[in-house]
Amino acid sequence: MGQLFGTDGIRGRANAYPMTCELAMKTGQAVGILTQKSSNRCVIIGRDTRISGPMIESALTAGIASAGVDVMITGVIPTPGVAYLSRAIESCGAGIMISASHNPYYDNGIKIFQKGGMKLSDEQEADLEKMILGPPIELPSKIGTIVSVDDAQERYAQFLVKKFNFQNKQRKLKLVIDTANGAASFCASKIFTPDIFDVSFIHNTPNGININEECGSQHTKDLSDHVRKVNADIGLAFDGDADRLIAVDETGRQITGDTLLAVLAKFAKQTGKLGNNIVVSTVMSNVGFGNALAQLDIKHEITGVGDRKVLERMQETGAVMGGEDSGHMIFLDEQTTGDGALSALKLIEVMLETQRPLSELSMVMTVYPQVLINVKVDASRPDFMKVPIVADTIKEVESQLGSQGRVLVRYSGTQPLLRVMVEGPEENLTRQCCEKICQTIKKSL
Repeated sequence: MGQLFGTDGIRGRANAYPMTCELAMKTGQAVGILTQKSSNRCVIIGRDTRISGPMIESALTAGIASAGVDVMITGVIPTPGVAYLSRAIESCGAGIMISASHNPYYDNGIKIFQKGGMKLSDEQEADLEKMILGPPIELPSKIGTIVSVDDAQERYAQFLVKKFNFQNKQRKLKLVIDTANGAASFCASKIFTPDIFDVSFIHNTPNGININEECGSQHTKDLSDHVRKVNADIGLAFDGDADRLIAVDETGRQITGDTLLAVLAKFAKQTGKLGNNIVVSTVMSNVGFGNALAQLDIKHEITGVGDRKVLERMQETGAVMGGEDSGHMIFLDEQTTGDGALSALKLIEVMLETQRPLSELSMVMTVYPQVLINVKVDASRPDFMKVPIVADTIKEVESQLGSQGRVLVRYSGTQPLLRVMVEGPEENLTRQCCEKICQTIKKSL
């Protein structure tokens, strides 16, 4: 990671460095210059529902247009919608999504897609960063145009819906969908339509500051309550930019990304659609996920944290399926980035084709108790393994758990947090071990 780009673009508190209008405008100029150099004519911009979104959108738009490149503005749309449109629109040389994903409303971010809908490589981010942080960019005399893409949501929705045929099923599944007051708030009803599903929506009235607030993929209690109240078959929760999916089964139990990925991998293998018989996940995946894939005789590739790392390993191995326990899942034969709605439709397809409830399907994987605690640390990110007492405590816990668990301590790619994750054979022991490491870190860093 560089000075600006973390694991998923540029991110920070809106109106404070690096998420300032000044930096956003220069980012737009840099993206515009690189787009022009590749002989493409336009950049497409989407955003989620944060109050700061239009402000940053305006700054980016001004920067791109000042670089002589046309701008197409979609307004509120999921991140995967921007990825799709940047691939579907021939003249498009890049796509930009303004979102801080699952973070609170006061944060925001800039995610950049290259032509074709893939996120930037490390090298491309480094090139952009040099331009953004460097001297004033020399701009051409030509000025780009700015237009709105009024049918962006419909185009994205149709891209997804046409992949599935749910019309002739014996009964409509009853769904409850939580859009997190975020980017899916308006287009979810265009994807999960009442002619196909018995569907109700919650947390779909964004006001600029309620995105992810006690709702969405990070907070599923309300969704669980609604599922039980209306006797729904499944609850589906997206995050702020709708590139993640967390589900709730018919009993109200939360089903996280690892288990969903195991369910989908099993079905893909059975139907001959699991490319190279490989699934990619990150080091954050539950121990039970690897065990489940082994039992299914599916090869398991493990990579670093972040969907870009997952995508890179998928491309290297020829895998078409990969993801994270956070619910960020990539189906490379159909989409170039994580897509919460696509993941949801695929899960619904499995339920309809197998005629089995999610509670039963999820039994494919035994989840090891996992505790994840975030510890606030200095933004300088000191090397915690060089602090003897911290390193010794981690080793002590690893020795205590042995082969029945594991420890993973890493810095957040987007916030000044040290993430401490411990898995173990039972909940109380796992939590005690995690808290022991966290207390040592708080006293020592």
